[in-house]
Amino acid sequence: MSAVQARTRSVAAGTGRAGRTLLGAFAAASAVDLVSLLAGWHPGHLVAKPLLMPLLVAYVLTRRAPRLLVAALLFGWGGDLALLFDAEPAFLAGMGSFAAGHVCYLLLFGRARTSPALGGAYAVALVGTVALLWGDLPAGLRIPVAGYSLLLASMAYRSSALGRVAGAGGALFLLSDTLIATGVAQWPQLPRPDFWIMATYLAAQYLLARGALHRDQAYGREVIQD
Repeated sequence: MSAVQARTRSVAAGTGRAGRTLLGAFAAASAVDLVSLLAGWHPGHLVAKPLLMPLLVAYVLTRRAPRLLVAALLFGWGGDLALLFDAEPAFLAGMGSFAAGHVCYLLLFGRARTSPALGGAYAVALVGTVALLWGDLPAGLRIPVAGYSLLLASMAYRSSALGRVAGAGGALFLLSDTLIATGVAQWPQLPRPDFWIMATYLAAQYLLARGALHRDQAYGREVIQD
């Protein structure tokens, strides 16, 4: 084995260990956040939630993540921080930050083919959900929520371009934000609604990141083989 090969393997092994450590830290912070929400312990949520996306970003960076994935996750972090404040301006700011993240995801997905039938299903879900929520939303939030919902549904649909893992992530993101919208509309909620919102959101971001990483690494292998 040459010195260059040995050094390359050593760097890769070190990167792998760092990645596993950071992914474990993300999982631990997620567990603290979700348990805090289940227990109704708000200080735990305030401490854990701001750590979640930075840890996931740090993990994907060890895997040479596409810049658009990193940007999408960081915009998600901005939305997370904004939604820690219970006020309409903070809600709008958070929605705007998440919207920017969805634009990054859409650019990341590119123009790969996706199922027209799936697109039709998302279109029906979008129109039906917005129509049902419309009358119960505060007047100042109706147009922003409708516009955001269109962008979110587009992202969820197009996420399947990266495969089933990312597609599941997109669907869970749509579910998580729909749960938020039903809360804003003051519809009846599941017990501990914040737990379900965060559980589906964290799974969504992780699955989207995993799908993007696997697609990017598979592409890199094809280039090397050529």
